[in-house]
Formats: sequence, C-alpha cells, structure tokens
Amino acid sequence: MITLDNTLARRLFLHLHALSGPRSGAAKGADLAGLVGRIGFVQVDSIATVARAHHMILWSRRRAYRPEALKSLVETDKSLWEHWTHDASILPIEVFPHWRHRFARSEARMRENWQKWFRPGFEEQFSAILARVRDQGALKTSDVGEGEERSKGGWWDWHPSKTALEWLWRTGALSIVRREGFHKVYDLTERVVPETLRLAETTVAQTIDWAMQSALDRLGFGTGSELAGFYDLISVEESKAWVKSALQSGLVEEVQLQGADGAVRKSLARPGLYERALAAGEPGAGLRILCPFDPALRDRKRAEFLFGFYYRIEVFVPEPKRIFGYYVFPVLEAGRLIGRIDAKAYRAENTLRVRAFWPEARVPLGPRRLAKLEAEVARMARFAGCETVDYLPGWQRETLPITAP
Repeated sequence: MITLDNTLARRLFLHLHALSGPRSGAAKGADLAGLVGRIGFVQVDSIATVARAHHMILWSRRRAYRPEALKSLVETDKSLWEHWTHDASILPIEVFPHWRHRFARSEARMRENWQKWFRPGFEEQFSAILARVRDQGALKTSDVGEGEERSKGGWWDWHPSKTALEWLWRTGALSIVRREGFHKVYDLTERVVPETLRLAETTVAQTIDWAMQSALDRLGFGTGSELAGFYDLISVEESKAWVKSALQSGLVEEVQLQGADGAVRKSLARPGLYERALAAGEPGAGLRILCPFDPALRDRKRAEFLFGFYYRIEVFVPEPKRIFGYYVFPVLEAGRLIGRIDAKAYRAENTLRVRAFWPEARVPLGPRRLAKLEAEVARMARFAGCETVDYLPGWQRETLPITAP
C-alpha cells in the first residue's frame, strides 16, 4: 500500500480543484463552463459580503472572471443549470440524467415530512402552478399565492403556493431558468433542459458508478463517505457496495495519506496515485483569497486533515461568541492555507474595508507576503466594484490558537 506524503497530497488536491496553476486565461463561454465541469459544481449562496459564493469561487481561479459570464451560461447558453448537491449549486447540464434519481428520492422523502412541516393545501396547487407556468411563462415565488396568508419569513411558514413551487423544483417538473436579484425564477424543465438529456435514462447502478467515479476524478482520493458526499446524490450504503466492487475489480485501491500533522489514514484512489501527484506540479507562489464555500474547503474535516486548517463559518454564531467574524475568507498561498481575512465591501462608500487578518501559526506576515496580500485585496476590491481599500487600525492580528471541539 503506497503512502502519499502531505506535500504531494495537497499538490494533487489543489491541482484538481484548479487552485494551483496560473489564474490567467479565458473566463467566459466554453472555457468557464469547462472550469465548472472540472471542479464539479459551484455552490450558490446569498451572502454578498464581498461577492456571492458562486462568483467568488470562480474569481479565485480566474482573475478575468466577471459574474455576467456565468449568468450567460445559465440563462442563454444553458450549458449550466442549477439544482441541489449538498446545497444549491450550479452544475454542467450534462449531469441532468443522473439527477432524475434524486428527483424520485426527494419526492419520497418529502412525502414523509412536508405534510408535517408545512401548511396544508400545497399539493392541491401543483396542477394550477404547472398550468400557469405553461401558459404564462416563468415565474417566481412573489408571483403566486394571491389570497393566501403570506409567510412571516421562516422556511417552515411558506404559503402553500411557495411550498408547491419548491416541491416541483426539487422533483424535476420545474427548473430554475434564472435568478432576479437572488430570487429563483422557475420555468418548465422541458423549456430549460435539452430533450436529449431530459429523456435520457440511467439506471440507479449507473448513477452510483458515475457519482463515485466523478467524485474520485475531482478529489484525487477519498473515503467512501467522502466520495458519496461530493454530490450528495447517493446513500452511504450504496457507496459501500460500490467501494467493495471497485476494490475487487481493481478500479480503485487502498492508499495511505499523510495529514498536515503527520498522521496517516486510509483512503481510496485509482491506481497510479503517486505518479499523478508528481505530474500535478508544485503550486505557484501566488496568493488567493478563497470563499468559505469553496469546493476545496466544503468538507471542513478534510481541509483540517490535509492543511491543518480549522475553519468554521460563523454566520449563525451570536456575535459575542464569534472567534473571527461573520464571514471570514481563508487565504491560500503556495499550497498552504496561511490565514484568514475579514473583509467587507461597502459599495455605497465605494470601499472595501479590511477589519483583520489572522495568520496561521508559524506564518509571519513579512514584507513580501504583506505585499502579495495587499495586492490580492486590491484585486478583490475591484471585483466587488470598489475603488479603494480601507485597512482599519490594528488589522494585522496575532495568531489565535484554535482547538477543534
């Protein structure tokens, strides 16, 4: 059984996540769609402290990226579409056939729970909403529910028509054709997804195999549960059966990975892992500010194992209990996560404000690193539409010792 040392493990992992090469190059059209396909998906999130997650994820990989390019691929070109992985995400349209199994499973789960969670009457809205979309075109939540008691804001208090819209989206009858602001606009799936993909049939076994192999190609290595969790498309039991078969056939083999602290754990990889890690090349010396929802960081435990970087988003933590801040960005340099920065765009003032940067242990903020960090912050400010950067007094902080609970 081979052991991949931590340096090589991080090298391959970052390469596969498109975080180790140059950030130059095209960032629109087929090139951008290819980038999304390479990393698998980009998570959609509403928080716009600097820019929304899906835009930050792509900007961290291509300096030339601008949000209009993604909008075009989703709304006009339709080579990308939006649905659910572990959360709302933008994916290549080619994966649609595999999501048909998710639709069926989602419906089964929702039938067990939604009648308990939501107000009665939403099922009676299905036919009317589908007919309205068919006859009048795409609509959003605010376009329905006339005469129904309005929600007070919580997901548990949706009015019946909103619940029906969400149901029809999660079960595949409707698709998101675009967003206005951050509000979903729904249309019939037959008007969003090409017929060849919409009618393509895959067996459950084919979807399980695709989900596991696709995840392995994008992670480089992983446990069975990590691979199953990549798209969150299949069950742990299905992943276990796939792993057993794949080991027997030689499609995958067991390897050992060295973590940032020197600990070793078993994982799965295709044969030739060591050679692929060497071929990946060393990460560049550049510095990148990452979104908290970046695919490379989504699995917090894996990031902690590989990089020794403990990170938890503190959006839902009461302010007095936050360690760092509401929405703090990890900072990557030369294959290491070297710190985190608290920055926010104040667009009305045309300024990006930096409240704090905390380096990781044994990462001094010397002149060269400081210059790289400030240059990247300036680029982030321009991406956010701000002309100036305001560093608050005392923004260069000391390392904070953190221990995982």
